[in-house]
Amino acid sequence: MNLADMISHQARRRPGHPAIVEDDAVLGDGLSVGLRLSGFSPELVETCADARHAIAMEGFEAVVLDLMLPDGSGLDLLRELRQSGSDMPVLMLTARDGLDDRVTGLDAGADDYLGKPFELPELSARLRALTRRAQGRAENLLLWNGLALDTARMSGRRGPEEIAFSRREYTVLAALMERPGSILSKATLEERLYGWQEDVESNTVEVHVHHLRAKLGSGFIQTVRGAGYRLAPEGAA
Repeated sequence: MNLADMISHQARRRPGHPAIVEDDAVLGDGLSVGLRLSGFSPELVETCADARHAIAMEGFEAVVLDLMLPDGSGLDLLRELRQSGSDMPVLMLTARDGLDDRVTGLDAGADDYLGKPFELPELSARLRALTRRAQGRAENLLLWNGLALDTARMSGRRGPEEIAFSRREYTVLAALMERPGSILSKATLEERLYGWQEDVESNTVEVHVHHLRAKLGSGFIQTVRGAGYRLAPEGAA
């Protein structure tokens, strides 16, 4: 089954959840670690076939796509994605970064193009820019109940007060602020914290929510018994 046949089954896009399509194991692992440290929850696949399945079945927010893959071309996969009707942001990541290569990739539907070698902070910034524009936001800020969360610095500000968060506190808070009207289950937050390939520590979500309430006020995050967590309604925290 090709991507065009499967795309209608695609799950709702999950903020902060990009796919990395890269067959170099060392580079792929480095990208996964680096993006996770920048507040993303990436999933790594190594082939066109695995990418087709993952893109169709998972709610990815964006795709970081290598050009040369063991079972085909990332460019063909990009064209297939666009022909399926998907507008998911795609960042091409490749050693072939000549002018003609960049023009071809962009004209095929890529939203951005980054040549190897590259620096992880630049990749993270480009990915934030792509996802921010896709969400209709002009700045790296999530706003709710007087809190401004800076997604680039992973810190918050409430009035004149700057609030520091650990990486995992930020990850939980960002997940909630990206969908302020939604209840997020413990499993959803665990996946955002650890990804699908990692073991989950016991009670980790509860611990981070407790720390966030200590910093933001006990009413900022509400527990919905049997369902998960949500932000307090605007003006109620």
